[in-house]
Amino acid sequence: MSTTRTTLPPPTATRTEPERTGRSTAETVLRVREYSIGGALGLLILVTWLVNPSFLDDQGIKDLLLNSSILVLLVTGQSVVVLTRNIDLSVGSVVGLTAFACGSFVSGTDHGPLTLVLLGIVLGTACGLVSGALVSFGRVPALVVTLGMLYVIQGVDHAWAHGEQINAATVPDDILALGSGSVLGVPYLPLISAVVLAATGYFLRTYGSGRELYAIGSNPQAARLAGIPIRRRVLAAYAFSGAVAGFAGALWLARFGTVVADAANGWELTVVSAVVVGGVAITGGVGTVWGAALGALLLTTIGSALVVLKVSSFWEQAITGALLLAAISTDRVVRSRSTRALRKRRRQ
Repeated sequence: MSTTRTTLPPPTATRTEPERTGRSTAETVLRVREYSIGGALGLLILVTWLVNPSFLDDQGIKDLLLNSSILVLLVTGQSVVVLTRNIDLSVGSVVGLTAFACGSFVSGTDHGPLTLVLLGIVLGTACGLVSGALVSFGRVPALVVTLGMLYVIQGVDHAWAHGEQINAATVPDDILALGSGSVLGVPYLPLISAVVLAATGYFLRTYGSGRELYAIGSNPQAARLAGIPIRRRVLAAYAFSGAVAGFAGALWLARFGTVVADAANGWELTVVSAVVVGGVAITGGVGTVWGAALGALLLTTIGSALVVLKVSSFWEQAITGALLLAAISTDRVVRSRSTRALRKRRRQ
């Protein structure tokens, strides 16, 4: 009498354990990078303060917060897109367009900050939806779409401006107060950026649709098999990035008052650099908006410190480029080692 021996497949949890381990390793390394960025930021501030104590006086601290607030907003929106394994190179041009459009709309009127903010968000969201639709439903590479949008928006902005500029003298005082006012000594703009940053971080960590963005960036094929609506999530990510960029454009007008057609020109590269330096993997699926915000603070502080130390502004670009290369190289090494670890575990 013979017996048939049936071999049962290993449990699903056993099969996915190496993948979880590999991803946990990558997250741990990138989280350590966030701590190292915080340490580098603190060291940079300390050294600059020792050289020039006025760097951390009341006005110096306010300048640091104000200079970084708009960049923090932009990296918050960009991080959501990058987590899905995409990129948005049009954020700088969206800021310029919305700043000039909002300025044209409110100049010589009695419109208040609410109208300004709503107009900026609507215009920015429209730009984000166009990019998101082409990427998610048109399946055009994100780099091509957003680079094209960058030039299209810049062209529209310059054609609209005709070389003119928005002057602070024509902007309502209530709007200018939004950019220069403060509560308990803390300027409004950093507080607004902190609220948007905290709300986005909470959403990504707590809500299922936020965690799905990580799943899409980690493994799009597995996310599709799991039933995640990838196209809608990517579209929503771009819409959010556009909305935040439009909001930042409205705040740009409130902050500076005077706006020209090429406002925030070139900022898209600074935004991407801050996101990647802050630990959000350019390949998607790993990182936090908090790390990206630290990256933004670091890059902004480097620029301010070089001015205080009377060092050529060329070095700001050189340092930013070096940090970006180091961050991408770190991501590559982490991914490569995680992949080798996964393969080794699967063979065991």
